[in-house]
Amino acid sequence: MNTNRQNIKIIETPRDGMQGLDTFIPTHKKIEYINILLQCGFDTVEVGSFVSPKAIPQMADTAEVLKKLDYSKTNSNIAVLAANLKGGELAAQFEEVDLIFYPYSSSPTFLKKNLNTTIKEAERTVEGLQNLCIKKDKKLVAFISLAFGDPYGDPWSIDLINKKVEKLLSLGITRIPLADTIGDVHPEVIDKVCGAVIPNFPEVEFGLHAHAYPGKGKSKIAAAWKHGVRHFDTVIGGIGGCPMTDKELVGNLSLESLMTWCETEGVETGLDLNRLREAQFYPLIK
Repeated sequence: MNTNRQNIKIIETPRDGMQGLDTFIPTHKKIEYINILLQCGFDTVEVGSFVSPKAIPQMADTAEVLKKLDYSKTNSNIAVLAANLKGGELAAQFEEVDLIFYPYSSSPTFLKKNLNTTIKEAERTVEGLQNLCIKKDKKLVAFISLAFGDPYGDPWSIDLINKKVEKLLSLGITRIPLADTIGDVHPEVIDKVCGAVIPNFPEVEFGLHAHAYPGKGKSKIAAAWKHGVRHFDTVIGGIGGCPMTDKELVGNLSLESLMTWCETEGVETGLDLNRLREAQFYPLIK
């Protein structure tokens, strides 16, 4: 098989993995672990989030983590998630932060559960965050959560997703991951939505943020790749999930699934396998 050298961007998201754990990970352990990840060759490492500590207590130390990471040995982009403009302003204070993630959605029910906000408020937040990122030389990455269907009964259609992407693009936002937030989406749906949305927006760098049961991730990767998706969010070991859905917690797309798929398809990841093994066997909680 010929090696497929098309660029792939792997976004390792320990934030998404850690936030679903009940036991608080000591700050120094987070720092040690993320410092290893920063040497693995990922395009981006999402190191934490600025959200309500009452909602996500695991991320209450993100500012301290950012202050103490070793940035001298990495070429990875540094990302943090912000739940609102205040969170974005806190993130933007750190020169080392390159990307700010915002979990936008077309679902009013999910926005209420996840961010305690409304569609209109979320639109204002997106605009405010984009203006902030332009001012502070950051890049906003706006996810579309529940991009492949809405389990809460809110209106959903491919046309609606197209309109949400169009709205984000009108603000100058060009990195838009489509999210299988609950983890129950069939690959055929990912195939259908990506095929109906992605060709309409050649300016946009689409990504896939998926949750998946063990053994179910590779088919989701293939469905998105087919339509030109080259950005994939992963978590080593597939731990975590979104704790704000009121649904069964389904783990994140595992890095191991993506690497297995890439090996089968001849896609080069560019990761440092020695450093990666160190991260995979790191005792995150002692």
